[in-house]
Amino acid sequence: MNSASSFKEICVAKSTSAVECSTSHALNDAVSKSDSIHVEQFHDEQRVESGSLGVYGGFETPQLASPSPVPFERRTRDFRLIPIPRKQQYDPGEAFIFTLKLNIVFGFTSATTAANLYYCQPLLVDLATSFNVSYSTVSTIPTFTQAGQAYAAGIILITPLGDLVRRRPLLLLLLSACIPLTMAVALSPNVIAFKVLSFLLGVVTVAPQIVLPYAADLAPVERRASVVSIVLSGLIFGIIMARAVGGVIADVTGSWRNVYWVGVGLQSTTLLLIWGALPDRPSKAEAPPAAQGGKATPVSDASPANRLTYAGIMRTMAKFAVTEPILVQACCINFSTQFIFSNFWVTLTFLLADAPYHFSTLKIGVFGLVGILGVLTAPFVGRLVDRMVLWFGILVALVILTMSQVVLTIEAGINIAAVIIGCFSMDVGLQMSQVSTTSKVYGIDPALRSRMNAVLLLARFSGQMAGSAVGSKVFLSSGWRASAATSIGFGCFTLVVLFARGPSCGRYKWIGWNGDATVMNEKPQVVKDEEKDVGKEQVLAEPVGAAFQEKLA
Repeated sequence: MNSASSFKEICVAKSTSAVECSTSHALNDAVSKSDSIHVEQFHDEQRVESGSLGVYGGFETPQLASPSPVPFERRTRDFRLIPIPRKQQYDPGEAFIFTLKLNIVFGFTSATTAANLYYCQPLLVDLATSFNVSYSTVSTIPTFTQAGQAYAAGIILITPLGDLVRRRPLLLLLLSACIPLTMAVALSPNVIAFKVLSFLLGVVTVAPQIVLPYAADLAPVERRASVVSIVLSGLIFGIIMARAVGGVIADVTGSWRNVYWVGVGLQSTTLLLIWGALPDRPSKAEAPPAAQGGKATPVSDASPANRLTYAGIMRTMAKFAVTEPILVQACCINFSTQFIFSNFWVTLTFLLADAPYHFSTLKIGVFGLVGILGVLTAPFVGRLVDRMVLWFGILVALVILTMSQVVLTIEAGINIAAVIIGCFSMDVGLQMSQVSTTSKVYGIDPALRSRMNAVLLLARFSGQMAGSAVGSKVFLSSGWRASAATSIGFGCFTLVVLFARGPSCGRYKWIGWNGDATVMNEKPQVVKDEEKDVGKEQVLAEPVGAAFQEKLA
């Protein structure tokens, strides 16, 4: 009796254990399957093209990089000679985090390199005296270097390389070329040598235009406008400081050559920062590493149809200029906004030197520092643009820019406060317009950013040239109000161009209004851990119950 009872108890215990074990296995299988589903959903929802850190609703969510299926061969040296810091080497299996520190490095690079083009502007009198030439001879230097053939040549010939080669070694090469050329400019024995060397320096001073699309590539999508705004503000800051501080350094040290020696020091510092902080990433002409067994392989090694060459990127630049409605719209807007900007600053000197202000040359130069106030708004402008639908961001920017010209037209010749208000609002409107249009163009196709950026730069460059030429002629013939009224006309033109394509107009649609009443982007909702657990329990309830019943049966 006892033996039978004991045997029965043992059988019941084993049966219970088996059911519990089966239930446990079923539960584990269901949890594992559900976790897999949640992980896949997390990847699909959170993955961005940069593979970096995302910020949603104030919370940070790491973007998980897709693991490489096989061991990945790192590139450990630039030019097969210069070691790449371990943290900056590319590995598709490691998550990349775009930090504020890296953003500041990008902005600093833009500032120190862009300054090369503007050091000469406050030094023209000193250059004429040093080389014993007339003012008319040295007056062509800024046009020859900054607003003339040199910079345009760099934009056309060098900037598109960002879509063909790796940006890290390209930037290192450009900065390495800038430093000895800047030294050579400082040692120029005569005005001819100064012009030739300044021209060559202008050609290679396109690092900001390589940095800008690279920063956009690395930045998370939801922070792209903020990142771009900081890089653009660095560019503007470098231009303003080169104009304002260049003359001060020359006066204090007694030689214009010392300005360029300071530039050598700044660019050397930038080169070291770029070497230590800039991440290495495959070029857009290389196939994804995961698709090539973990090793980046040039597209030229693949099918001929996918081959990307220098001649090809030059042809596609011309093609994009007439076949991409978003790009053409952005070019028309940027041409006009740069016309307004250049028209203002060229004619401002005449306005402030004449009645009722009668400012001296020094006061006029210091007045240029008002532009720094606009630079300080860059973080706020970038965050606002990130939160807005880009079309409405452009609209707000253009309204601010146009209204600033209305203020200048009515009051600039009467009260200096109007000039300051108009200048500040114009800088804010211009910066917001540039960030919004640039972000919109960069959103067309990540693989084409450098080439489209080059086309956009040519439009800005052309607007600056036209603004300087037309603004001066209108001012000299009809006065300040006529010149400012011309800018109002260009501001109205930008609004017409913007409204020709509505907020949700398709990529290849030239004119149309697919209106969207949404002004601000919707913030992705942050799911708390408790809500995730509840959702998981709901997902697990049915399969666990089914498995349990099946095991019992």
